[in-house]
Amino acid sequence: QMTLAESGGGSVQPGGSLRLSCVASGGTLGNYVVGWFRQAPGKEREWVAFLTWTGGTARYADSVQGRFTVDRENSENTAFLSANRLKPEDTAVYYCAVCIRVSRDPAEYQYWGQGTQVTVSS
Repeated sequence: QMTLAESGGGSVQPGGSLRLSCVASGGTLGNYVVGWFRQAPGKEREWVAFLTWTGGTARYADSVQGRFTVDRENSENTAFLSANRLKPEDTAVYYCAVCIRVSRDPAEYQYWGQGTQVTVSS
């Protein structure tokens, strides 16, 4: 069973940046699409971005397009989410997850990390 572990969250001021990592164990990350999701208090889990198996294609939610970037290093079983020009509305717990196909639907993702908190506040 694959295990995912996120790290890199924290508290930043508006306009700041964070780089989140997602390390996989117990499986080969390169066999999966990596998705990033977030969940703010009182809200549903929201798709943020995904990156295909070899990193050839990335898609982003409109709310983060142009500010967030996803990449992956399959040789290290690790994926990344670089979040730039952060806004208070980006505050949430961020999760990485894996899926065998391209999807924005969290229900289709097989394995999830435990999440990492991102707080954007002045």
